[in-house]
Order: sequence, then C-alpha cells, then structure tokens
Amino acid sequence: MNNEIIKSEINVNNNKINVLRIGNKEYISLTDLARYANPEEPKIPVQTWMRNRDVIAYLGLWEKLNNENFKGVEFDAFKNEAGSNKFKISPQKWIKETNAIGIISKSGHKETL
Repeated sequence: MNNEIIKSEINVNNNKINVLRIGNKEYISLTDLARYANPEEPKIPVQTWMRNRDVIAYLGLWEKLNNENFKGVEFDAFKNEAGSNKFKISPQKWIKETNAIGIISKSGHKETL
C-alpha cells in the first residue's frame, strides 16, 4: 500500500481549505472549514457539529463500512447520548474511544475528515 503524503489546498468562498492525501485517501480539514463560521475559535463549530445525532450516526456508519476495527459498542453509547444537552465530544475522544480512522486529529493542528 502506498502511504505517500501529499498536501494541497482548495479554495472555498475565498477561504483556503487544506487537503491531505495519504495513499489513495483524501482528508479535508474540518478546522479550515470551521474557520468560516468562527475564525478565532474554529474548534467550537467542530465540537458543535459533532454533538449532532445525525453526524454521529453518519460517522459511525462510515466507520462500520470502512474500518474492521471500529468499536461498535462504544459508538452505540455515543449515538444514544448524541443530541442531548449534556453530550460533548471532541475528534480526539471519538478516535480514542471508537478506534475511528475516518478522522485524523493532531493537538495544535487541524482536525480532518
């Protein structure tokens, strides 16, 4: 498998969005997209987006289809809590708890999907 890393960017409404290609998979920077909504604190729109029940369901479905090591039991717990006022999740927590591969997160850097 080719794991060559290629960095590029696209322009969306005059905003530069980083794209990372690892092998044959592309990851788009959620943080760059979120800067459109909140330039000072882009992590806030990302965390708000991830609280949504439909987003968690989508992420879980993607992982079930593409990740044989996805932790479905942990996902089910998140899915049951998603959408409630008390539910909060970060990309890092999603990755750690579910063994997700569809999101890459690096502290101090960009969350990508």
